[in-house]
Amino acid sequence: MPIDAARADTFPKLLLRNARIYAGRPAYRHKDLGIWQVWTWDEVLVQARAYAAGLSRLGLARGDTIAIVGSNRPRLYWSVMAAQMLGAIPVPVYADAVADELAYVLAHADVRFAAVEDQEQVDKILSVSERVPKLEQVVYDEPRGLRDYDHSRLKAIDEVIKEGREALANDAGFDQWLDREIEKGQGSDRSIILYTSGTTGQSKGVVLSAIGCINAASDTVAFDKRDARDEALAYLPLAWVGDHYLNYAQALVAGFCLACPESADTAMADMKEIGPTFFFAPPRVFEQMLTRVMIRVEDASAIKRRLFHACLGVARRHGEKILNGERVPLAARALYAMGELLVYGPLKNVLGLSRVRVAYTAGEAIGPDLFSFYRSIGLNLKQLYGQTEAFLYVTAQPDGKIYSDTVGPVMPNVDLRIAESGEVLFKSPGQFIGYFKDEAKTAEVVTADGYVKTGDAGFIDAKTGHLKIIDRAKDVGRLNDGSLFAPKYIENKLKFHPNIREAVVYGDKRDFVCAMLNIDLTAVGNWAERNNIVYGSYQELAALPQVYDLLARNVDEVNRSLAEEKVMAGAQIRRFLILHKELDADDGEVTRTQKVRRSFVAERYAPLINALYDGSREADISTEVTFEDGRKGTLSARVKIRDVAIAPAPGGLEAAA
Repeated sequence: MPIDAARADTFPKLLLRNARIYAGRPAYRHKDLGIWQVWTWDEVLVQARAYAAGLSRLGLARGDTIAIVGSNRPRLYWSVMAAQMLGAIPVPVYADAVADELAYVLAHADVRFAAVEDQEQVDKILSVSERVPKLEQVVYDEPRGLRDYDHSRLKAIDEVIKEGREALANDAGFDQWLDREIEKGQGSDRSIILYTSGTTGQSKGVVLSAIGCINAASDTVAFDKRDARDEALAYLPLAWVGDHYLNYAQALVAGFCLACPESADTAMADMKEIGPTFFFAPPRVFEQMLTRVMIRVEDASAIKRRLFHACLGVARRHGEKILNGERVPLAARALYAMGELLVYGPLKNVLGLSRVRVAYTAGEAIGPDLFSFYRSIGLNLKQLYGQTEAFLYVTAQPDGKIYSDTVGPVMPNVDLRIAESGEVLFKSPGQFIGYFKDEAKTAEVVTADGYVKTGDAGFIDAKTGHLKIIDRAKDVGRLNDGSLFAPKYIENKLKFHPNIREAVVYGDKRDFVCAMLNIDLTAVGNWAERNNIVYGSYQELAALPQVYDLLARNVDEVNRSLAEEKVMAGAQIRRFLILHKELDADDGEVTRTQKVRRSFVAERYAPLINALYDGSREADISTEVTFEDGRKGTLSARVKIRDVAIAPAPGGLEAAA
């Protein structure tokens, strides 16, 4: 178990503790050019101190803000640590943010410095430099392509570290000054500013305190029994609260090792080499992993396909009960053990999940079928519910008490209540200080007695004592006949099918439910190849009648599933269409964490939604798209609309009370 961190009220002080206690244990790994490099805790302390010294010589001081832009690389994590050593405030930004998004965050956060990954990020910052007048210096990790740039305000991180190391070695007074700066840090200090994904509007800067972050991370490290022997794969976006919590904060509290993949494209392959003991992924990642599995199954021989589905049937019947420690007949255990040997074990190995002791999913609701699939093959997958403003955990599922339709009981030291409107409110150890430069918005979401409004509708289940989240409070509605309409619940059922990558459903204050779907290009493309169907682009494939037939069967399965649920039986899908393009964060249709901006999508695709409800068989649409280089273009299409039969509900339809 980790040493008590009660006296370490800032992350730099935790690093000092870890360098003393875990000195020679691995702290960071990074795969570079195919080779895993390793830094121990004492080596990380030396690097971070030298980096902080170098940044101080460049002018970074207490109270300044420094942007961190790039993917998961040790030197960018050390950029966060070095800034905190000086009392500066790191501001992570999504690596795939377009120039406008980047400019907004840098300008709003009054950024003076930026630590970036490579030439791509340098180019983006330079392209918006006129809109970020306070930016003085950019330091970068990867030098490739930057040799001929103007280096008057540009410097390699390695060079900054080298100069800092020399300054500390040659000036004892400077070395002592840095130690005093680290000691001067207090738990009440602003530790980091994390910008929200902006699902409902412009991103807000969530200011978190050092002690709040440490206390929250300490509670969950104890909850899941994480320690220095654990290892995690750092592939989540640096700007997302999940990465800062599960990787940066928990690693420092527990002392475990953080492995950074070679690139985002190789993350899942690198995970197989690392074999993490803890794994976190939003539902979309688990959906993509399942899609890859099902594609491989469909490409396998008939005998292997039959074996897979037979073993999966055993897993569905008995897997979760075995994982929960419930009583299962001996014959069923024997069949499951055979399935583990032949299917489940090899499958988890291929996915890099063989050593995972605890896995979590959050960020949005996960489909119950998808959740049950992973648990049935022996992965200890659990759900948590949290927010950036809470510094993540509000509730989480304890081992052995897992329900697919809940997100667990309230975490230790968290206080939760349900407002009369059904909205979930909380107080937590990691609760944010406020929104950066936005006192009005802070006052809007914090009640007079200090609870934070989540914007989510939910209730405590009387049978389990666990929290159930229905949907975003503002999104839950009713059909004109009074039937409950919970869009995210229906969308998750649709996205369980590997052919459907994204779904947006509408029905509030309407006579029936309609859906706009994105196909999964990998899954449907593979299906088209097996069936000798020729296509030239995503748009062409999505418009094929055979693809509409394929997705109509998926929608029909969802309707039959909804028909079995009294509360949701009235919200079956009557009509659907397949969008001519994928919903894209660069086009503002989804956030950087891949959450649909529902109101924006409704406005942009209004002609299609109108056609869904006026009985049209097809509709024309012209959409602005953003290319990778930032250029704008227009994509036009005639989108077909398909009707779907309604499944009969046992006992008739019943609206929710």
